Order: sequence, then structure tokens, then C-alpha cells
Amino acid sequence: MPAGLLRASFRPTREIAALRAYMRIRERHLEYAAAHMQHMQKALIHMNLQLHHVISDISGVTGLRIVRAIVAGERDPDVLASMRDVRCRESTQTIRAAMVGNYQPEHVFALSQALALFDFYQDRIVDCDAQIERALQMLCADKVEPSEPLAKPRHRTKQTNAPKFDARGLLYQLTGMDLTRIHGIGPSVALALIAECGTDMSRWPTEKHFTSWLTLAPGCKISGGKVLSSRTRKSNSRVAARLRLVATTVGRTETALGAFYRRLAARIGKAKALTATARKIAVLFYRAMRFGMQYEDPGAEQYEQRYRERVVKQLQRRAAHFGFSLQPVESGVS
Repeated sequence: MPAGLLRASFRPTREIAALRAYMRIRERHLEYAAAHMQHMQKALIHMNLQLHHVISDISGVTGLRIVRAIVAGERDPDVLASMRDVRCRESTQTIRAAMVGNYQPEHVFALSQALALFDFYQDRIVDCDAQIERALQMLCADKVEPSEPLAKPRHRTKQTNAPKFDARGLLYQLTGMDLTRIHGIGPSVALALIAECGTDMSRWPTEKHFTSWLTLAPGCKISGGKVLSSRTRKSNSRVAARLRLVATTVGRTETALGAFYRRLAARIGKAKALTATARKIAVLFYRAMRFGMQYEDPGAEQYEQRYRERVVKQLQRRAAHFGFSLQPVESGVS
């Protein structure tokens, strides 16, 4: 770094770099598997089988059972509909109506090829999970067991593409805290954040440095003392893209983060509100990793109440500055 003019870029430790490499390979396999799932859906459409209209995900239990049966040679709609899983919302009669089609051999062949490739990448994902679990165990080797046991997860449902091992327990042992207490951050997202950012947040002096590195902080393009643009920089950051997806989900929840997103979306638009919410989640992650902050969600109602009190105080200060005073109006008085 000659003359101190160049700042060193972020380089994770050897163990974190290995974990990051395994995670990126796994993400690539998930993308390939999703592409072949689309190929399966296209082959079904060519055979006039409207399976994707009656079940939400053909990669689920019901969908894969029916697809495997078709590849094996089954054509009877009643038999195919009987493979419905008990958790499927649609009835057997609805699924049977969608299974009446034209089974051309070339389309069945395309379906079998896509299914074989989908299964191949699922096996590779299992291999990646084994390597990721081993890498996490190596990182936890010199860590002290947390004194308090890990609390039960907020949600019992598991994500489709979640790791097949106990990632939440290993991350709790590694970091000493439950990152999933932050709404939107599940075990998969927490694992991705640790793989990309590591566990040492002192690499970034403040949370502002961290969010700027993620390209989630507002820009500061100034010329002659005039702000020309405050847009965030364009970036290929995997963490920023993941946090924006998390913010999309959080915006629909009755939490303080959800209320924050909806308030900003109504004022400045959904795109900017999405980035702002992603930045807030990144700040919470930074504080948890750097200072051991235990996040507790105050709830949407309490957040709205605090926001109202803050706005009222600002109005009172401005009114006092101009020589006025604000008086509350009783309910029912026009």
C-alpha cells in the first residue's frame, strides 16, 4: 500500500473463504436445478398437462411423484391424481382434470431428461451440504459452547432449498447468538451472510462503513456543494441482493421492520423502501455480530406509536421556533 493511497479490500480468512466457495457452488447448483425444473414444466405444457395450475410448486412432493410416474410410463389420470400428498390444497378431482393430455414421446423424453438433470443437481447439492457442514464444524472447533441453550425457532416450516443439516445450531455455536431472531434472517440467509462477510465485523469500523461496502448506503455525489445524486451505487454484491429479497418478505409481516418498509413505500416508493429496509437489516446483523446485540422485535403497533411521537415532537419544535404552540384536539371535536 504505497504512501497509504490505496485501501486494502476485504479478504476473509482461509476458513471463511472455503465456506464461501462451497456456498457459491451450492447456489450455482440451485440455479441449474431451477432451470431444469422450468424445462420440466415446459414439457408438461407441450403435453397439455396443466399441473402447474393446480399445485403451487411442481418440485414439491405431489409434483415430483406425478412427474416420476409419467416418466415411468403411467398415463391413467386417476392413478396420477391418487399420488396427491395429503398436504396439497387442491382436491384429487382437480388434479385429475389437469392430467388429461397428449403424451407425445418426444415431450416425455424431454421431461425425463430434465428430471434426470434435476436429480443430478440435487445430489450435488447434498454433496455441497456435507462440505459446508464440515467447514462449519471446523470453524466451531475452538469455540466455547454457549451457556444458554438455543431457543426454539419461530417458524416450524422449512424452506425448500434449506441445508439438510442443523445450520442454525452450528451458527449459534460459532457466533454465540441466534441471528434468526432478526426477522427475515433464517438459517439459510444467516449462513450466506457469514460465508460472505465472516464473523469479524471489526474489518468495518462502523455500521456505515459496512452498509457502504454492501452498496446499500445512499450515495453522495456532490459538486460545488450541491448534491447531484444520492442514489446507491450499482453492484453485484451477493449479500445486498440477498438482503433485498429478505426485505421483500419482511415488508409483508406485522413487525417493526414491516411497518418501516410500508411507511417508506408509501412516501418514496417501493424500490427505495426495499433498499432502505435491506440496509436496516444489514445494520441489525452488524450490531449483532460486532456488539452481541440481542434483537427483540417491538412489533408494528409500537413502531407506529414511536414514529407518531417522534413526528409530534418535531412539529412542536418547529412551532416553538416560529412562536406558536401545539394543543391536542379532543376526540369528537371538529
